[in-house]
Amino acid sequence: MANDITIALAGNPNSGKTTIFNNLTGAKQHVGNYPGVTVEKKTGEKNYKGYKINIVDLPGTYSLTASSIDEVVARNFIIDEKPDVAVDIIDASNLERNLYLAVQLIELGVPLVLAFNMSDMAKAKGSKIDIELLSKLLGSPIVETVGYKNKGTDELLETILKVASKKDKSAIDIKYGEEIENELEKISKLIESKYILPEKFSSKWVALKMLEDDSEVIRKVKGEARDAYVEIKEQVSKSRKHLKNILRDDPEIAIADARYGFISGALAEAYEETEQDKITTTEKIDKVLTNRILGLPIFGLLMWLVFQFVFKVGAYPMDWIDMGFSKLGELFSTALPEGLINSLIVDGIIGGVGGVIIFTPNIILLFFCIAILEDSGYMARAAFIMDRIMHKIGLHGKSFIPMLIGFGCTIPAYMGARILDNKKDRLVTMHVNTFMSCGARLPVYILLAGAFFPKIAGNVIFSIYVIGIIMAILMAKLLRSTRFKGESSPFVMELPPYRIPTFKGILLHTWERTWLYLKKAGTIILAISIIMWILFTFPMIGGNYSKDYDAEIASIEQSFESDEITEEEYVEGINEIESLKNAEALAYSAAGRVGRFIEPVFKPLGFDWKLAVASISGIGAKEVVVSTLGTLYSIEEANEESPSLRENIAEEYNPLIGYNFMLFTLLYFPCMAGMAVFRREAGRKEMWFQIGYTLLLAWVVGFIVYQIGRIFI
Repeated sequence: MANDITIALAGNPNSGKTTIFNNLTGAKQHVGNYPGVTVEKKTGEKNYKGYKINIVDLPGTYSLTASSIDEVVARNFIIDEKPDVAVDIIDASNLERNLYLAVQLIELGVPLVLAFNMSDMAKAKGSKIDIELLSKLLGSPIVETVGYKNKGTDELLETILKVASKKDKSAIDIKYGEEIENELEKISKLIESKYILPEKFSSKWVALKMLEDDSEVIRKVKGEARDAYVEIKEQVSKSRKHLKNILRDDPEIAIADARYGFISGALAEAYEETEQDKITTTEKIDKVLTNRILGLPIFGLLMWLVFQFVFKVGAYPMDWIDMGFSKLGELFSTALPEGLINSLIVDGIIGGVGGVIIFTPNIILLFFCIAILEDSGYMARAAFIMDRIMHKIGLHGKSFIPMLIGFGCTIPAYMGARILDNKKDRLVTMHVNTFMSCGARLPVYILLAGAFFPKIAGNVIFSIYVIGIIMAILMAKLLRSTRFKGESSPFVMELPPYRIPTFKGILLHTWERTWLYLKKAGTIILAISIIMWILFTFPMIGGNYSKDYDAEIASIEQSFESDEITEEEYVEGINEIESLKNAEALAYSAAGRVGRFIEPVFKPLGFDWKLAVASISGIGAKEVVVSTLGTLYSIEEANEESPSLRENIAEEYNPLIGYNFMLFTLLYFPCMAGMAVFRREAGRKEMWFQIGYTLLLAWVVGFIVYQIGRIFI
């Protein structure tokens, strides 16, 4: 379409880019991966004044130097896809640092709009920006925005349309000093005479990147210039050597200094910071929240409050949904004739998937709380607080970021380890990320904590999360001192200013994560629930019962008719025989036989064949543990007056077994999809090591807890 416009949103992490993206796109968002890499790609649409604006949210980066996969993806998108406009989201309260990315976008020569976000915070600090003058100096229009208040969005859209219609590229030519400029001229002239440049490149930009020893650009030139590459590379080597001798520093450092020099010069003309000694609200809050002594206890208290809130508030809608699925099961059970179809729908689908869906309120509340902590800026403080601990156990400070992601889902957490440049740091982080309790494990915790510890369920679930963190610390220390010896790289932590989260942003983040959970329930968990129903139902026992249960039922009925037993004794007797009959049929089934076969391995942990089968099914997805138990007990207690799943479990097992099962679920690897990603990120050998050592660790810890716990009960 002629009225289609594509814009690329760039910006530093914590600049408010995601909030601006949400303001522009609303609910019209799509999430996927960039082709060939595991970096998340967010796209959205905006219909505005007859234009369809396609918005691509690039990965947050500090620069375009291509030293990380995120930087490569962001730069390649701008070069290869040629968006009509690049919008750089800039934290107006940290201009000097944020403008470095803007300078590199100016170097690329793309039509550029600068969104000075958090402009209210900059003004609150006493900063004065001459927007008109700074816009002229940078050669790009500037729009002031306040993302969390949705201010400046319309002005930003108007500016984007103006820039897109003119296709104006920045007229600013960044100067790097006489010596660097002379060498750039030599290289660019040689490139122009020897190398037919693709339209998307300028000779000066290619020369600049080669002078910076940019491996990505050098690889492209080598692949395309062929014979000319040797001569170009030789000139680049001469220029680098010359500059190093003259400037007494590597050219890439000198070029970076020149960029900062350009930024400083522009800000000296158009930016004034007054009241520099004024302590900001962020600094006042940080004196408490990031305090060396108070920071960690406050973080622990906040997490404890989150779990109290999630469980206590979520208990009410969870009971409503549980009641709804029970009524739904009764409805289908009555409407459908007895037989396999009835059992499949009632026991397999409703009993299995319903057992997972009822935990949706808790999942929503947990993601809601995490979204508030992230959007407010506190999660960055949590990373800062944990950074000291990370270094003590031999992990990189950045490791906390993928580990934090692991509380949502382990799969993106494994992918998130790519931000670590050092291979040992990356592998250790991935190996211990397993112990961060993902959202898929939460239904298992809620089920068992609600069954055995209803009054203190929030505390019990919180303790599992804490144990996971402790296990991650211990295993990181062990792996660092054995398989992955060596020092971790240093890391400078950035703390964004605090901001009030927007309700719209929180809802979007919560919905994105909840939808993934529901989609999983409607696909993977549904499929596995049906498979488990088949395994629990077939082969059918037929006439192979060890007892004549029908004769025993007839005997009880005769006793009731002759008034030898009361109605209560009659119901109790019939239910007991039906339970024994169903239990024997289950034991005869394929799942029952597998469970009986592997039961001796799980017996020292206090688990019977049912919990053994549930654990094995959890390899597919952890939520399936709940759906498997739901299917199993739905079949075993197949009558309209069956108690809920929690009541069934509480009757059959004791609290020690329940808590131990939660620990076992925590400690072994998350799911097969996670292992597939692990293999892609770290290789087959590391994947098998991950599977093997987590299974062994889960068994050993489960054995110790159960055997010691038995002494006290």
